[in-house]
Amino acid sequence: MRITNKPILLVEDDQVDVMRIIRAFKEIGVTNPVVHRENGEDGLNYLKDETNDKPCLILLDLNMPIMNGIEFLQAVKKDKRIRRIPVVILTTSDNHEDKLSSFNSSAAGYIEKPAGYRQFVEIARSINAYWTISEMP
Repeated sequence: MRITNKPILLVEDDQVDVMRIIRAFKEIGVTNPVVHRENGEDGLNYLKDETNDKPCLILLDLNMPIMNGIEFLQAVKKDKRIRRIPVVILTTSDNHEDKLSSFNSSAAGYIEKPAGYRQFVEIARSINAYWTISEMP
């Protein structure tokens, strides 16, 4: 995804989806390490820990325990040190209010999780293509 090979932070509580995403990235040749956290609170702690590499991208589920995706997104965008990291919502929710809340909180994108693995691969390919050519500040 990035020449610098920065990590991709995946904030997701569903282990099956975690395995699908990691497998899809491997299949299309993404070499960035995927750092997985199971909820927003753990994801935020990872981002705030200065010893961790800052990710080039955050993939975020919305429906999680402890701290949901919208709360996580709002906390990230309030923090000057990490607010420029793009956050793409990857969720099962097709709720219009979730979409509005995500974009109102400065999400870079919103993608509904597909049912099948092949569709996961195509989503991973699209995410990789976009963020590979996108210029970052």
